[in-house]
Amino acid sequence: MTKPLTLAARWRQRLPIIIIACVAILGTLVLREYLSFEALRENRAALIAFRDSHYLLTAGGFILAYIAIVSFSLPGATAATLTGGFLFGLFPGALFNVFAATVGAVLIFWAVRAGFGRSLAAKIEASDGRVKRLTLAIRANEFPVLFSLRLMPVLPFFVMNVIPALIGVRTSVFAASTFLGIMPGGLIYTWVGAGLGEVFARDETPDLGIIFELHILGPLLGLAALSLLPTILKTLRGKEREI
Repeated sequence: MTKPLTLAARWRQRLPIIIIACVAILGTLVLREYLSFEALRENRAALIAFRDSHYLLTAGGFILAYIAIVSFSLPGATAATLTGGFLFGLFPGALFNVFAATVGAVLIFWAVRAGFGRSLAAKIEASDGRVKRLTLAIRANEFPVLFSLRLMPVLPFFVMNVIPALIGVRTSVFAASTFLGIMPGGLIYTWVGAGLGEVFARDETPDLGIIFELHILGPLLGLAALSLLPTILKTLRGKEREI
């Protein structure tokens, strides 16, 4: 039996979450106008000039900034994705975007797991009932479930970083399902960002709802359903054995 943590130890575990929450609140109040599409529109010439003079520094700074936006749950993730496409094109822009988003997601996943996940997972293990059965069902099919949820824009990105940490999903599965699951959406928004030069020239606003159009959303939903097919078949076979 594990020894209960002292109050000081519990606070140390939860310190990363407290820092993230404080930075998220402060960032929402202070940085919202700087992490927006309008800020990109107004500073596009300066950004392009800096990129042309210091490409590697721009790429590194962009990736670090994107990681910070995701890991601290700051506003502006969509604007950052568009910026990646605008500055670096579809490739390597999409790679920068997906990599940075995945790293940021893993960091907040670790913070939540350290602060609450392990103790909550232990409580679930010791409990009985629906929550435990649901948790065990997800753990038995971690990758297909998380991959399909990343593909389908059903839950907010932040929520999908927190829930797996709370139920004890393995880091490797979380990182892989995040990287692969957000890739289609990341490619779409990076592609939109790569075409922002023409959008700016026409003084228009990009269509960020493009991912919800049927010809794009349909294949994503189909891929998500296909990823769940082995899990569904496994469940049906288990029920047949019970009968």
